[in-house]
Amino acid sequence: MKQFIFRLHFFVLLLFVVVSFLNSCLNSYDNKKTSTPRKNVTSKIKPPSSFSDTVKINSPAAVFYSPDSLQLEKIKVITDSMTFNSIGHECYYLMRNARITLKDYQPEIGIIETTKARYLLFIKSDKSRVCIDLNTQNDMCGIFLFNQVKEPLLVDMANIDTELNFYFRK
Repeated sequence: MKQFIFRLHFFVLLLFVVVSFLNSCLNSYDNKKTSTPRKNVTSKIKPPSSFSDTVKINSPAAVFYSPDSLQLEKIKVITDSMTFNSIGHECYYLMRNARITLKDYQPEIGIIETTKARYLLFIKSDKSRVCIDLNTQNDMCGIFLFNQVKEPLLVDMANIDTELNFYFRK
């Protein structure tokens, strides 16, 4: 009988703890729900390039693109300063790492840098062409890999070593 009463007390105590926990969770959710209204968040689109030039790529290459100085100023205006600085640092270090990785693991691949062009025209070995408008790329900077056979590939700069291996695999 004592064991039954002990189990009953334990069950009631456990039930009380669970109900209290659930009640506190529900109350905190309601408080968050009724607190300050969310601000309207609009997606920001990268301003267009100040140039309309085209860079032709007709050999295996890694094409690094970044904004020209006027475009950079426009991006700075529509982006809060902490985010802008963070993206700038990220671009610098990821592109620096990519250059080092290319030099170490794929030295035969050319590096093309562009800031003053809007279009990238990739010419494949079969003479077909792929044109990329950098105004449609919403990232401030990036890298396209091209081997003259496959379609150009916008890569994840943080994983450049893996991307190089997969893209340039024979």
